[in-house]
Amino acid sequence: MNVSIFEQGLSPTAANHVALSPLTFIERSASVYPDFPAVVHGSTRRTWSETWTRCRQLASALEKRGIQPGQTVAAMLPNIPAMFEAHFGVPLAGCVLNTLNIRLDAEAISYMLSHGEAKAILVDPEFAGVINDAVALLDEKPLIIDVADVEFLGETQGIGEIEYEALLAEGDPEYAYQLPSDEWQAISLNYTSGTTGKPKGVVYHHRGAYLNAVSNILEWAMPHHPVYLWTLPMFHCNGWCFPWTIAANAGVSVCLRKVDPKRINDLIVDEKVTHFSGAPIILNGLVNLAADQKREFDHPVKVTTAGAAPPASVIAGVEKLGIEVTHVYGLTEVYGPVTVCAWREEWNELPLEERAKIKARQGVRYHMLEALCVADPVSMEPVAKDGQTIGEILMRGNNVMKGYLKNPDATANALEGGWYHTGDLAVWHADGYIEIKDRSKDIIISGGENISTIEVEDAIYSHPAVEEAAVVAKPDEKWGETPCAFVKLKIGYGEVTEADIIAHCREHLAGYKVPKTVIFSELPKTSTGKIQKFVLREEAKQH
Repeated sequence: MNVSIFEQGLSPTAANHVALSPLTFIERSASVYPDFPAVVHGSTRRTWSETWTRCRQLASALEKRGIQPGQTVAAMLPNIPAMFEAHFGVPLAGCVLNTLNIRLDAEAISYMLSHGEAKAILVDPEFAGVINDAVALLDEKPLIIDVADVEFLGETQGIGEIEYEALLAEGDPEYAYQLPSDEWQAISLNYTSGTTGKPKGVVYHHRGAYLNAVSNILEWAMPHHPVYLWTLPMFHCNGWCFPWTIAANAGVSVCLRKVDPKRINDLIVDEKVTHFSGAPIILNGLVNLAADQKREFDHPVKVTTAGAAPPASVIAGVEKLGIEVTHVYGLTEVYGPVTVCAWREEWNELPLEERAKIKARQGVRYHMLEALCVADPVSMEPVAKDGQTIGEILMRGNNVMKGYLKNPDATANALEGGWYHTGDLAVWHADGYIEIKDRSKDIIISGGENISTIEVEDAIYSHPAVEEAAVVAKPDEKWGETPCAFVKLKIGYGEVTEADIIAHCREHLAGYKVPKTVIFSELPKTSTGKIQKFVLREEAKQH
């Protein structure tokens, strides 16, 4: 076969073919804008030069402590500067960052630390007790690093071998870091709830993180030096890749330990926040602030929201505050949001209810997602773009995960046929916009958190009076969705109340996973004995 003239003598070299990594973003911003603000946390203010130095010190200190390239470093931290720095310092050492959900219980955390083989963990004092209990369950103990956040007002109890600032002092500010030689190298590990209830470890690579970070800028038309408020947890899909995004355009990360509507409003005004992200519950909190707590602002503010779409009343309230809402959609397996309800000017002339209906759509693909379609999950044939035919959302691109850690079967299933199978069912509108109609994975999204119905069902089944149980999502104005449990009791056991079941669940589950509603009834089943959850979902809406 003849070789094209364009393939002769034109092989890639170190000069013209470099592995993509978001670590180059902070390197550039620290060089070009060394004195520009990078991080704000209460009275703490650091420039890009200072932040870059601290990240290099963290990488150096981890190496000196014996943490090897390719090993996992976990973080149990809220949205504080150390969490932001970990997104650069950990991979600069060639390690993989595992950000842990701070709302989880010790048993779940212990499983993740064991499964991910964490060699070190950064711990905020607020979660010292949970981590202590989690580590106690491990055979191999990781290096525990206490992070004494000055903004934490509670009791500080160190459980670690060393405190974070002391660890940084061990590191070399001129650390000779190495960027990955292969962009397929893992940069982070994120655990997601699965239908089995066992968390799956989603592995991200440097290329995907780089591309999705840039995609965030494109979809939002972000300017240079935006001021980004961390209402979105950095433990969620690495904060949707925004730590790397903010480094790319030399913005400001305004940290926030805990979501509080008044505090958010104050920071928007005082720090001139231009962008933030999060679940609809955050928007709801701002809209419903008491009049004496609201402060007006006159600069443009944009928010991206994901999960259950905000109701029309919330969209109207947020717009009245002067905040522009963009609805996005994604999953842990694709680095966070990868579709956007790209807005058109003519839609602004529509009545509020019509605008809200369009804004509820999951929309079209991000620039850096190569392909998106709604297809028959078996034949893989695209469905008609009629807004009625339901199919599964399929995705393909460089911002699809490497796969599930230590789970080749689940990886093969998820990536079968050259597409990532989301498990979400949707319709395709004539204009190319997709709209989710159901979640085939039976995952409940409550306040932006994923809850496995099977995990909740397992907890309910452990009550001695329970014969059958099924958990479904119940629409909730505040949280988007909450767990609703349907329970059939064993005959002759005695009186068991809704409060009894809820109290029992609190002993076995993280607080946000506990059912808010318990309904005692027979469970509808198919002829083969399978519980008909679609019937229960409709019933849950009536309670």
